[in-house]
Amino acid sequence: MLVEDNLSLADGLSTVLRQSGYAVDVVHDGVSAEALTAAVSFDLVILDLNLPQMDGLDVLRSMRGRRNAAPVMILTARGAPEDRVKGLDLGADDYLIKPFDIGEFEARIRSLLRRQAGLRSATASFGALEFDLNGRSFSVAGQPLDLPARERDLLELLILRPGKVVARDTITESLTTIDDDLSPNAIEQYVSRLRKRLALAGVTVRTARGIGYFLDQTPG
Repeated sequence: MLVEDNLSLADGLSTVLRQSGYAVDVVHDGVSAEALTAAVSFDLVILDLNLPQMDGLDVLRSMRGRRNAAPVMILTARGAPEDRVKGLDLGADDYLIKPFDIGEFEARIRSLLRRQAGLRSATASFGALEFDLNGRSFSVAGQPLDLPARERDLLELLILRPGKVVARDTITESLTTIDDDLSPNAIEQYVSRLRKRLALAGVTVRTARGIGYFLDQTPG
């Protein structure tokens, strides 16, 4: 989720993020941000501080008070040391001061997502399947595996949680925004296509009936 009251900046940053393959929800005030973080589990919250209706620090305080552990990057013009200290003490995971370099912005996002996934490096692997977090690309035994965006996003969710079942609700929240929707039938179609594409890698997507999906290695 991106929380930014400057409409042109919010539009520019959301465009950059979507071009990099992220699903992005955008809100422009603190009350909307507080309500949405209470209703949806986000992989990352990018949070301005000078917001209408409710200050960004109050949004952060409310999140942590509800034990919402989603990574938070504060993105603000408040650059005084005491502002940075307060934000970090309230539970922010990163603090980036405006104006900023867009390359650094994206690198910090990748770093926070790696940390959330418990990865020490920029790659994750499962059998012969490998995922490069920096490029958000897959390969099998060193050969590129080209995937449509939704299938790539689904496979990313699975490979970053090896050995764990990823719930259907988690998949739906991660692959969609408040402006679109994803039906259970659509998820089944993506899973079916992924199984065919992964056959040569010795990897498949198993169904945990009534719960979700997980990666598994195929016999032989």
